[in-house]
Amino acid sequence: MGKTTYIKAGWLIDGSGRPVQKKILLTIKNGLFTAINTFEETNALDPAAITDLSLCTILPPFVDCHVHLCMSGTTDRHIRKEQLTADYYDLRPRLAKHIHDHFTHGVLAVRDGGDRMGHALRYKKETAVNRKEPVILKVAGRAWHKEGRYGALIGRTPDGDETLATAFSRENDSIDHVKHVNSGLNSLNVFGKETSPQFSRNEIKGLVAQAHQAGKRVMVHANGRLPVKAALEAGCHSIEHGFFMGKENLKLMADMQTTWVPTAFTMKAYADTLESTDDTHIDKKVVKKNLLHQLEQISLAREYGVPIALGTDAGSKGVLHGESVMEEMKLLMKAGYSISEAVRCATYNGAQLLAIDEIGLIDIGKPANFLVARATPAMLPRKISFLEAIYLNGSPCDKNYFNKI
Repeated sequence: MGKTTYIKAGWLIDGSGRPVQKKILLTIKNGLFTAINTFEETNALDPAAITDLSLCTILPPFVDCHVHLCMSGTTDRHIRKEQLTADYYDLRPRLAKHIHDHFTHGVLAVRDGGDRMGHALRYKKETAVNRKEPVILKVAGRAWHKEGRYGALIGRTPDGDETLATAFSRENDSIDHVKHVNSGLNSLNVFGKETSPQFSRNEIKGLVAQAHQAGKRVMVHANGRLPVKAALEAGCHSIEHGFFMGKENLKLMADMQTTWVPTAFTMKAYADTLESTDDTHIDKKVVKKNLLHQLEQISLAREYGVPIALGTDAGSKGVLHGESVMEEMKLLMKAGYSISEAVRCATYNGAQLLAIDEIGLIDIGKPANFLVARATPAMLPRKISFLEAIYLNGSPCDKNYFNKI
């Protein structure tokens, strides 16, 4: 039988959304949580078996449900163009760095939303055994989009007149989930501008049915009322972005318990970092208005009971891997979520969406994987960028791992 150890935590945010717990004693045996009690029961314990984190907050590892590992988040358009055209061997060190950046910020699972060449999928396959960081990778490979519409930078199109379902039926890559694009991007100079759906409800429904047979869930890039409505009615498992989708779609999402991944920080990053160029006009007043509208929708989602899973769209301009999780959490809280509710979005809800059991919740019988922030809950999420420790299976791990494969 394994040794029993104890963690004294000043505060516990367990990922369930329940209020913060104070002065908690966590019991760990064989890498699992076996009891969760209070400080008062420590008197009879061996002091050598207790790790005193009574000045710290304990919380589950994070899940980022929307990233693009092949992109770095730089705003330099020359570097971004190079990233889109680079071959796999040039990108591999960058992929490793981005995963490491997630790891050091306590993100132990990411869901990649696709890249045009499927490099992230290849990286996952080739490094499955030797990759050091214990970050769970869920990868879409190449996304699907309509010929002539937005999506070329993250995927491919069905051939000729074939349907989405037929195109997917030819899929022979070992992807974890399906990504398809059903709208355009949000305008950065015209507030509330919507684009038409790329695919009809029936086309998407056919794809969802094929994906279900293959045991895959479907994530859909969709902004605007009609693109989101078609995706919801077709049974997609998560709506990505969802800007300007409106109250009726939010109510439908609540009724169907479809997960929303709002990626609100993208707009804040655009407002903070982007400037107009000779070929791109950016109206920062519009960008900031876009953000405020998204926060209003997030507030309504909380009121209606829409399940939200945190996703940052890391790799977009100004959205850095790992540290952007803190920024997305700040925006959830600005929209009315408590710290415990924001943590639930960033942990349990994400783990549920990705069908991951190893992380997401601190509870009896669960693996003892958790983050340590030397801070009170009132200092979160800011202090998340300076984690005291990351524990895996009850033991602190080396945050300085770096994959040099």
